Amino acid sequence: MLWRGALACGAMLLLSGCVTGSGTDFTHLAQKVGPPKSGQARIVVLQEKREGLSLSICACEIKVDGDAIGKAKPGTYVYADRPAGRHWLIVSELLFPGDSKQEIRTESGRTYFFLVRASKRHDALMGGAMIGGLAGIALTSVATVGNENAGPADIFPLDDAAARTTLTELQLSD
Repeated sequence: MLWRGALACGAMLLLSGCVTGSGTDFTHLAQKVGPPKSGQARIVVLQEKREGLSLSICACEIKVDGDAIGKAKPGTYVYADRPAGRHWLIVSELLFPGDSKQEIRTESGRTYFFLVRASKRHDALMGGAMIGGLAGIALTSVATVGNENAGPADIFPLDDAAARTTLTELQLSD
């Protein structure tokens, strides 16, 4: 049983090395594509770099109003320009039993930044998987079904200054 946990940790560490610095940083991207077009707002979703040996990571599929805009992995960001107004930011993860959702309101010409971090439920399910395999996932899923956030990530709005500071270290997701 212990060897399974060690094998899972090793596999996760190897996979975490898949994020490379080959993407585009936000400053260069913003200069290249310019501000949002008239009537549009820019929505940027980012995930901080992984710290240390933390297994609290989420390879999250990001959607706006149900349309996929990309996958936010540790150390990356995704963005989309959408008409100003009310939207739903949806975060999901392959094989995760639930989505994280947040309603957002945007204004024309503005850029909105959101940070995603693995939710408590996500961390509990990953811990259950490492300890008990599929049975651990099933038990943890049932035990956490009443959590306030049923999805894999918590979504935090960021102010311009904090977002731009964080984005200097991140790359555009593939």
